[in-house]
Amino acid sequence: MRLAFSTLGVPGTPLPEVLRLAGDAGFHGVELRAHPEEPVHPGLDADERQAVARRFAACGLTLLCLAGYPRLAAPGDDAPVLAETRALLHLAHDLGAPYVRVFPGGAPDDAEGSDAAAVRRLAEAARIAEGLGVRVLLETHDSHARGADVARVLSAVDHPGAGALWDVLHTWRGGEEPETTHRLLAPYLGYVQVKDIPSREDTTPLPPGEGVLPLADLAEVLTRATDAATPAPGAGTGVEWLCWEYEKRWYPQVRELPGLLPGVRTHLLALLAGAA
Repeated sequence: MRLAFSTLGVPGTPLPEVLRLAGDAGFHGVELRAHPEEPVHPGLDADERQAVARRFAACGLTLLCLAGYPRLAAPGDDAPVLAETRALLHLAHDLGAPYVRVFPGGAPDDAEGSDAAAVRRLAEAARIAEGLGVRVLLETHDSHARGADVARVLSAVDHPGAGALWDVLHTWRGGEEPETTHRLLAPYLGYVQVKDIPSREDTTPLPPGEGVLPLADLAEVLTRATDAATPAPGAGTGVEWLCWEYEKRWYPQVRELPGLLPGVRTHLLALLAGAA
């Protein structure tokens, strides 16, 4: 299993420095936060996109995902949501990233309407993604925090261009055990985001292993055979990537990510080795 980290933990850091950090700490890839305040975003022109792709190729690291912010289950017109998603998918294609992350963002008092919007928009996004050689991943987040919520949408979409990004924080806070989440999402999984927090009520980010999230249980689940799961067309039978997401952008007071990277790598590898 390969390791990546999200640039949400190093907000605004130039790409060459991000790649240096990843390589020096022994990570295999990077999840790029694709937001206008970051160096890589859909506003890049063709030359800038080529430069980003060349930087990744030169250092041998993988651009795992463009973490975008379209909210596919949100109320309102489809057109702006799909335009934002389409721009991210084209950027991913140009940079060679296999995945684009999207959020649900549904209305809390309209589960049926949120599901309908997510299915409709994700089906269209999946069609575009497949044509570009990319997959669009719906994250377990906000209105669809549990694996059950995301799986409900993806089963209705039923398209190889759509998949799931499992954020372990939100499924755990939603009351799902890792084994249950994996069973529900296995047919659709792109990769897994790991993190840690002090308590269910306090979501201040911590390095993995310093908080309460059941990461050892997660590692055990992910290393077990998933023979009972039937993969969706185009989906893999197991997870190849763990990505550490450290939300320093939203919690500027926490420790700096660069100094934590070597210990995080060691801890994650130890969890996986212990579960093997």
